[in-house]
Amino acid sequence: MSCFLSAGSLDCQFLMRLILLVLLCLLIGNELLADELEFDVVVYGGTSASVIAAVQVKKMGKSVVIVSPDQNLGGLSSGGLGWTDTGNKAVIGGLSRDFYHRIWKEYDKPNTWKWQKQGDFLGKGQGTPAVDGERKTMWVFEPRVAEKVFEDYITEFEIPVFFDEWLDRENGVKKIDDRIASITTLSGNRYYGKMFLDTTYEGDLLATAGVDYHVGREANSIYGETWNGIQTGVDHHKHHFQVLDRSVSPYVVPGDPKSGVLARISSDPPGEKGSGDHRVQAYCFRMCLTDHPDNRIPFKEPEGYDPSQYELLVRCFEAGWGLEVFNKFDPIPNRKTDTNNHGPFSFDNIGYNWDYPEASYERRREIIREHETYQKGLLYFIATDSRVPEDVQAEMNRWGLPKDEFTENGGWSHQLYVREARRMIGEFVMTENELRKVKPTPGSVGMGSYTIDSHNVQRHINENGQVQNEGDIGISTRGPYEIAYKALVPKREECTNLLVPVCVSSSHIAFGSIRMEPVFMILGQSAGTAAAMAIDAGISVQEVPYEKLKERLLSEGQILHYDGPVAGGKGALPSSFEGVVIDEEVADLQGSWKTSNANNPFVGFNYQHDNNRAKGECSASFSTKLKAGGKYSVRVAYPKNKNRASNIPVTISHAGGNETLILNQRELPSHEPFHEMGLFEFDAGATATVTISNEGTDGYVIIDAVQWEKID
Repeated sequence: MSCFLSAGSLDCQFLMRLILLVLLCLLIGNELLADELEFDVVVYGGTSASVIAAVQVKKMGKSVVIVSPDQNLGGLSSGGLGWTDTGNKAVIGGLSRDFYHRIWKEYDKPNTWKWQKQGDFLGKGQGTPAVDGERKTMWVFEPRVAEKVFEDYITEFEIPVFFDEWLDRENGVKKIDDRIASITTLSGNRYYGKMFLDTTYEGDLLATAGVDYHVGREANSIYGETWNGIQTGVDHHKHHFQVLDRSVSPYVVPGDPKSGVLARISSDPPGEKGSGDHRVQAYCFRMCLTDHPDNRIPFKEPEGYDPSQYELLVRCFEAGWGLEVFNKFDPIPNRKTDTNNHGPFSFDNIGYNWDYPEASYERRREIIREHETYQKGLLYFIATDSRVPEDVQAEMNRWGLPKDEFTENGGWSHQLYVREARRMIGEFVMTENELRKVKPTPGSVGMGSYTIDSHNVQRHINENGQVQNEGDIGISTRGPYEIAYKALVPKREECTNLLVPVCVSSSHIAFGSIRMEPVFMILGQSAGTAAAMAIDAGISVQEVPYEKLKERLLSEGQILHYDGPVAGGKGALPSSFEGVVIDEEVADLQGSWKTSNANNPFVGFNYQHDNNRAKGECSASFSTKLKAGGKYSVRVAYPKNKNRASNIPVTISHAGGNETLILNQRELPSHEPFHEMGLFEFDAGATATVTISNEGTDGYVIIDAVQWEKID
């Protein structure tokens, strides 16, 4: 077991033991036998949250150890994800912000810029400038620089770290009543603690400790959500086949089901929209690539390479895909990239990870190897196969793996992007309703702000015999949101000395936003704070008084509430209008609609449009039960624009039947933001419905809200 250990100011009873361990480490070639060690707090994991949590515990005067199954510190933050998913950086505080400040300090050193002049780097960040000189933070970085920062934390705060230590998932957690007494790794080493933190991406400690959790997508009905569960017919990103100029056949002989199905397409039915399933969003490696000739390793044919695995990509090229392949080669310093998935067939290995969360260590290693073979094979295929367009192939051959990154692994990342695995079901479950401010969040211990972002979950054959991806959606959170302390702690009857800042208690769709690295570091600091406070007070993690926790977190620079401007603005709330107003967010949507708030005025937090595509496939039905019978003015809201459709069919169901009228959204609404469609009779208690379609329309179709106002 590799050792990265510093004794520091640990309690005297442990000091001599640790000195002996360090000496042993030096004597036997950095191989260390921990045997049995005791600390105030045991942090299991090697992620960014692991380091930040341990630093916070040490700052509060407690002994702490990091027991890491990984051999590198930082997880994704040092594993290739250098293009930080910041969201609104105003809500990134405390040690999380300090990490990005330390990144800035590294790049303020001239010798950090080896392959590029500092002044030549003009990269943008994810929704923010790459470098914030005023606040001295930097939001994009190379993997090796991030790992150095994490290692500097360990050295500065003298935190012992035991690498390559894998929890014994069968018998490795010893509990006394409702408390964890110790954890044991496969090496036989045992770690005692008063408090434990599970900071892994997989949630192995919480599961082994008998804490309740969920894998996969919950049905929308479980938590009263809209965007959870199976999302067939939804197209919110450019990672679906609808972006191509024409549909793509999934069959070996196009259009012939008897010829068999192409590789990497499931022939199973996708399931019913909104229902739950066992599937998790796709994983990939966030690849660091370079185009500097002196630092570039050309793409090589990987072991197990099979060009037939990429036939679907060839059909994407034939259907209009091309240089868009490179749209997520996001620039980081020194002529490198953080390369992510982009498009209908890309680096996400869709459908090959469903068993990963619960799999054995050996099976996980198989899944990781398969992902590596798939991605290396995809790079090699694009670089060498004659069926790839010449301009795409020429561009790919400018790139390669960097010689100075992941040097122990040939330039390839040590960390698979585990976008979701287990999610604890704790004292409080975060859902889309808290993220989107439909419901309040109790006891904030940190904030997130990134779009609710789930990558594709499956690739299937749709009802028209065409290949389709499913599960990739992006939904606005309507600005920053708070994360509850009780989402970090298990139910009281399950465990009283465990905190979980990564596999937090949340629904699948809420985790799609929470899962960002800055948020994991924020929650890691808050979890470390709560652990130390629970030790001081001799209480369970569930009993930590929130007001005292809040006071301490604020003193540490954490951001727990946000009153600043919301990106994109906000429209008038439905409740501010007369009569009954139904927003498009609760309408029954069919087909692919895209969210926007680019034009004003609108109702609620946004409106949606059909992207001027898939004509005849998109509709939105707005329904309500009117308490009183009588005559109502029926109105449809939209922000006008010259690119709108002038011939939108709007069907109104009323007491006299159904009537279809034509709406011109290029004209100013008569009762802005609403346009009156006419006066109609409705029966008391009957369901009133307005359906907007894009059948045969000649421009963008907008859906925003429908109003029924009674006319006396």
